[in-house]
Amino acid sequence: MSAPLEGVRILDLTQVQAGPSCTQLLAWLGADVIKVEEPGVGDRTRHERATKPGLDSFYYLVFNSNKRSLTLNLKSEEGCQIFKRLVGLSDVVVENYAPGRMERFGLGYDVLQEANSRIVYATIKGFGTYGPNADIKSFEHIAQAMGGAMSANGEAGGEPIFVAPGVGDSGTGLHCAIGILAALRRRDNTGQSQKVEVSMQDAVVNLMRIRMLDTLADGKPLARSGNRIWGAPSMIFPCHPGGPDDYIGLVLSGDSWDTILAVAGRAELIGDERFATHEARCEHAAEVEEIISGWTNTITKRKAMEILRPLGVACGMVQDTREVLDDEHLRAREMVMEMDDAERGRYIALGNPIKIASNDVEIEPPPLLGEHAGEVLESLLGLEGSEVAKLRDGGII
Repeated sequence: MSAPLEGVRILDLTQVQAGPSCTQLLAWLGADVIKVEEPGVGDRTRHERATKPGLDSFYYLVFNSNKRSLTLNLKSEEGCQIFKRLVGLSDVVVENYAPGRMERFGLGYDVLQEANSRIVYATIKGFGTYGPNADIKSFEHIAQAMGGAMSANGEAGGEPIFVAPGVGDSGTGLHCAIGILAALRRRDNTGQSQKVEVSMQDAVVNLMRIRMLDTLADGKPLARSGNRIWGAPSMIFPCHPGGPDDYIGLVLSGDSWDTILAVAGRAELIGDERFATHEARCEHAAEVEEIISGWTNTITKRKAMEILRPLGVACGMVQDTREVLDDEHLRAREMVMEMDDAERGRYIALGNPIKIASNDVEIEPPPLLGEHAGEVLESLLGLEGSEVAKLRDGGII
């Protein structure tokens, strides 16, 4: 097997979404990710939103493929000693515990540096490890609220709206993965340990850059405007038969505007000064929306795509989550795929969005709790089977 991160070993102390999304990306790129979990408990997402008794939930499955699972009691001295021995054989440690938890385990950055002077230590926190809000715990909606995403999302005059994509959690995971790769590069060049820190609020603010433009320019808070961005007409138009997701997204700029008018049977409006420029269309946004929706309401979103796509109009129908999983294009790109799992059966899985020609890693099922404990301890630390059994009997693994 060929993979960009082949030979990189990562000890993954994370759970839920922000950390696991980071380490899963690195596992998909070939890193050996060892997920360290509490014996008998594991990542809490194994159980949250579970649909079948005794089987890990999809909440766990979507963030933990291609990893190995080692159960290890870090509240015990023996467990911590085993962990430090593993640190000595690893390249990266990633954790997203509450502030101070690693230090209470006796596994702070300074301790891990003693175990391995070349270790890359990555920490994910809601608000980082310093600053006035460093003690605040965070979850997805907290990060969205404090990072400005919620305030910018919603209808004019309406309440702030939660953003569906995990910009707080998975967005943070993406930033952390980039930081880890940069730190590994620096470590390899200098031979020195590196520390990476990513806060959920910081990540959301970074993703909000495009929505910050007006505030940066005029100093005023951005007003919610639904699908009307920067005063332009709506980008989304209703289609037949009028279901909750029967909409299509269109770009009404340049030649696309004239083309849409032609196919909509409103060619007489081509060149009309009320709509001839982007600025003019912004001034007459309600009229523009009425003109376009008068056509889109007569056809399905798929028919609209069939008409506009060959004409070079940027367009995209609103797909519900079921339609996304059935999308032939996503399946051709192995972004949506079938997973065969001896324990859980056959199910739909989401694939690796990062395509690298030299990466031959196949998506594998997430590990069962403690599935690789013996394998890891025997192959890396040289423990005998009887020693592993003793550790298991003692609740250490």
